[in-house]
Order: sequence, then C-alpha cells, then structure tokens
Amino acid sequence: MGNTQPHLRPGPVAAAAALALGLAVGPAAAEPGIFVSTSGSTVSVTAVCPEIDGVWGTASLLSAGQTSVAEGRPAELTGTATSQSAAWQDVRPGTYTVLVVCADNTTAGTQSVAVPAASGPAVPATPAASRGRPAGHSAGADGHGPVPLVAGGALVGAAMIGTGWYLRRRSSQPYRL
Repeated sequence: MGNTQPHLRPGPVAAAAALALGLAVGPAAAEPGIFVSTSGSTVSVTAVCPEIDGVWGTASLLSAGQTSVAEGRPAELTGTATSQSAAWQDVRPGTYTVLVVCADNTTAGTQSVAVPAASGPAVPATPAASRGRPAGHSAGADGHGPVPLVAGGALVGAAMIGTGWYLRRRSSQPYRL
C-alpha cells in the first residue's frame, strides 16, 4: 500500500505570497516618544501627545540642575494628531535636557542635547530616557531612510525563496532509512 498522506511542497509561489504578505503589513506604527535636534543655536523637539481640549502639552528646555517644566524654558506643543513640535531659539552653547509633558500629565520623554558653539558644527542629540521611537517617525527614525528597509525586505524575500527551493528539492529526493 502506498502512503495516502498528502505531501505539501512549498515552492516559489508560496514564498512570493509570504513575501507579499510581509511587505503589505509594513513597518510597525511609531510608539510615543520624543526626537530632539539642533541647528545652530536653535533646539527643536518633536513628540506625539494626545490632544485634550485643544492642548497637546508642554515641552521645556532644562539647564543643569533643573527638573520640572516650570524651571526651564517652557514652550507649548503645536501640530497635528500625528506629530507636535516646539522650538527654542538663541540657545547658548551647552548641554540641556528637553522634557515633554503631554496635556494628560504623562511624560512623553526626556532627551539630552548639546548645543555647539557658534563656530562648530551641529551636534546630534543623544538619546536619554525616551518611551520608544521618535514621534512621527516609523522604522526609518534612527537616521536610516527607506533603502535599508527595502534591502532588508529583499534579503528576507531571498531567504524565503531559497528556503522554499531547498525544501522543494529535498522533498523530491527519495526518503532513505
């Protein structure tokens, strides 16, 4: 008697379907957090906070030793439901902490930033305690554009096709005890 159990063979079509499904899902949604940057003597922050009665929240630029929004240079967040921002101009060179408190009294995050002297190039912000990805950004938020995402997707797709090819080839060989 022969074996009546169905033998499933994944092939290129199944691998392509799985790849298409993976690309259709796309990157995960951005989590709340903040992103701080400098440009000359201007410090900017981007955050995601819920709107409560037309208010998003408050950001504050804190000097050394300051710990609350009121102690620093507060600025109201403005923007849309997907991203809010605030900025401070004419900031003296030094190291600061940016604190963002949403209108619902939750802390969106804190991040340190170094403001360079006028003759030096801008120094990128260094992440401190933040609750996830920078606001308003998806997988490319860490400074990488869509190229690494596409390259990674191509590698995953190639691996899936290679695995399907290997399994198909392996299943066509006779089973030996």
